[in-house]
Amino acid sequence: MTSPTTPGFSTRAIHAGQDPDAGTGAVVTPIYQVSTYKQDGVGGLRGGYEYSRSANPTRTALEECLAALEGGDRGFAFASGLAGQDTLIRALLTPGDHLVMPDDAYGGTYRQVARVAGPQGIAHSVAPTADVEAVRAAIEPGRTKIVWVETPSNPLLGVSDIAALAEVAHAADALLVVDNTFATSYLQNPLALGADIVTHSTTKYAGGHSDVVGGAVVVARDVFVPTMKDAADRIAFHQNAIGGIAGPFDSWLVLRGLKTLAIRMERHCDNAEAVVAYLRAHPAVEKVLYPGLPDHPGHAVAARQMKRFGGMVSVLLEGGEDAAVAACGATTVFTLGESLGGVESLIEHPFRMTHASVEGTALEVPRGLIRLSVGIEDEADLLADLEVALAARS
Repeated sequence: MTSPTTPGFSTRAIHAGQDPDAGTGAVVTPIYQVSTYKQDGVGGLRGGYEYSRSANPTRTALEECLAALEGGDRGFAFASGLAGQDTLIRALLTPGDHLVMPDDAYGGTYRQVARVAGPQGIAHSVAPTADVEAVRAAIEPGRTKIVWVETPSNPLLGVSDIAALAEVAHAADALLVVDNTFATSYLQNPLALGADIVTHSTTKYAGGHSDVVGGAVVVARDVFVPTMKDAADRIAFHQNAIGGIAGPFDSWLVLRGLKTLAIRMERHCDNAEAVVAYLRAHPAVEKVLYPGLPDHPGHAVAARQMKRFGGMVSVLLEGGEDAAVAACGATTVFTLGESLGGVESLIEHPFRMTHASVEGTALEVPRGLIRLSVGIEDEADLLADLEVALAARS
């Protein structure tokens, strides 16, 4: 039961960092569409604001809300999920350092680590992060500074044991960073399980309406690694120095989306469970990937660390790539498009779309895979649309 001094999730989502405006009483945080601020004498800043790259009241409200929802010490809002990740890597790693990342990571994350951070001297290894011992074996003692995890992963919906990986990372004096985009702060709390830093593409479920691009980084109150106790300060410095910040209107849109995150996620989960049940019984489907299924290899871990199993479903079709591409082109309720987490349902072919950049690497995804972002439309309409799509696969 929630303590009276610790507001529940939805209460925090609606109120954290969002006191009514002192001047007008406005109950919604204003959009401070401003680049600079009047000073009361040289250095006399009002509320610490001098220039909106460094801080903006709308972004501050969002960052405080993000930290409250993740149970973290400090939150940082960025122009995209990748901007947040890039800032984190630059802030915490130096040439010669090493990180371990999933062998089923989002293609954009792999591209960033391998092709941007790599030439700058940051080494990496990939490992199946669902296998704790494989992660332990991939760590290079004295050199590995970050273990990076997506759980559930994109797009194969692999599940990693956050608490166990935190122990492995910390034993090597490395930080555990968890991309919590698929699960959201409503369904999963990595910091409470021992993670040091959480990242999000707030473009997805946090914003929730496919009308904003953004990212977030949240740092735990107690970072385990002694040499990284100043992780939040380092990220804050680099956020300002690099400048990939979330603008005022984008911050306002994400803040608005967070207010309804809890009720949206419940509907996403309801619809995803119905879609999974339908697809499991369909003869055109080879396999359904969903952590809520008892035969999913990570089901027990997901049941332990997630409130529910989310709105993302991946499907392997009989007939391989041609069948998958045909099905993706035959839907009308499911929109063919990249991204995920909006109120509308999306369908995509990861091999040719979101994960094309990892073709030929250890992260290459199956050609017959379809990824569904199950929205909040009426269940019957979603199932009818999938019936048409699967009929078109041949």
